[in-house]
Amino acid sequence: MNQGQFANEQLVRLERREVRQLARYNAGLPGESVRARFKLKRIAKLASNENPLGASPRAIAALADIGKLAASYPDADCVQLKAALGRFLAIAPDRLVVGNGSENLVELACLAYLNAGERVITQDPGFGLHETYAKLMSATVEKIPFDSGFHFDVAGWQRALAQPAKMVILTNPSNPVGCRLSCEEFRAVVGSAPKDVLLLVDEAYYEFARGPGYPDTPSELAQQPRPWLVLRTFSKAYGLAGLRVGYGIASSPEVVDALDRVRTPFNVNAVAQAAAAAALEDQDHVLRSVETICSERERVRRELENCGYSVAPSHTNFLFFDSREPAVALAERLLQRGVIVKAWREPGYERFVRVTVGSRPDNELFLSALRDLART
Repeated sequence: MNQGQFANEQLVRLERREVRQLARYNAGLPGESVRARFKLKRIAKLASNENPLGASPRAIAALADIGKLAASYPDADCVQLKAALGRFLAIAPDRLVVGNGSENLVELACLAYLNAGERVITQDPGFGLHETYAKLMSATVEKIPFDSGFHFDVAGWQRALAQPAKMVILTNPSNPVGCRLSCEEFRAVVGSAPKDVLLLVDEAYYEFARGPGYPDTPSELAQQPRPWLVLRTFSKAYGLAGLRVGYGIASSPEVVDALDRVRTPFNVNAVAQAAAAAALEDQDHVLRSVETICSERERVRRELENCGYSVAPSHTNFLFFDSREPAVALAERLLQRGVIVKAWREPGYERFVRVTVGSRPDNELFLSALRDLART
C-alpha cells in the first residue's frame, strides 16, 4: 500500500467521528477569484456582510505601527483593549473576553461547557458555526424555526426550553434572517429557559438593531439567575472584518476564566488589538456607517419587493429574500455578472439568498443584474 492509498482508505479512520459529520462553513468567494474566472472589470462583493465605508480613519492610523507590532507576541490578555471596552461599556474588564472574531468565542464556550449528548438549542436557519462547534463536542443540537413571516417564534422557543438543555444560542438580531426580538419577546424567551443553562446571545449586528424596542441585553440578563455571555464584534459596523476581533460580556469573571482556560493564549493578534481600541474611540464613524447602510438597506428592500421578491424583515446590514428558484442557481448567474451573494444551503432554505447591503454603486450593480436576469 502506497502513501496515497493510505490517505484515501484509512486516514478517515484516524479522525474523530464528529469531523465527518460537520458541514464546511461557506465563507464566501474572494472577489479576485471571481474577477479572474469571468474576466470581469467590476465586482460587487455582497456575501460577507462587510462595511462598505471601511474602517475608521483612527483604526487605519493605528495600523501605521504594524512594523513594530509584528516582531513581538501580542498581549495574551488584551489588557488595553479590555480596559477601553470596559470604559466604553461601563463593565469591569474581568467580565470581558476577546476573541479572533466573535465566532471564536462561540467555539470557546462550546469547548468549555459542552459534554457529549448535552442539548443545545439555537435557531433555524442560523449561523452555521453555532451548530458546527456544538456538534464538534458531540452535543445534540435542536433548531427552532422562525414563523411564516420570518419573525422569532416565541411560543416555539418556550416549548423547546421547557425541556432540559445545557446551552441556548440565541442570535439577536438574527443571522441570516435579520429580524430581532423585542424587549418583551426577549424576556419571554429567557424566562422560559432552564435554570441551569448557559445563555449565549450573539449580537454581531447589535449596532444596527439597537434603539427603541431592542433589549439592553446585558442589563436584561443581569436581572435573572442563569450564567450568560453576550457576543459582539468589530467586523460589521466597525469595518474591521479582516482583522478578526470579537468580544464577549460575561455574567461573571468565572465565565471568562472558563473560556480563558480553553483558548490559545495569543488568539487576538497585536495589530487587531490596536486597531480595535482605536476604532472604539470613533463612534461617529460607527453611527455614520449604520445610518448609511440602514438607508440603503431600505432602498434595496423596496426595489426587491418591486421586482416581486419576498424579503424578510431586517435590522442588520443584509437582506434575506426568497429567490423563487434554487438559490445556488441564481447566485451562479449573478456571479457571471460580477455580483457575489450568499446562497443559503440549510435544508428547507435552499431557495433563499442573503445579500449584504453594500455601497450604492455595488447595490445598483446587484439590482441591475437581478432585473436583467428576470428579463431573460
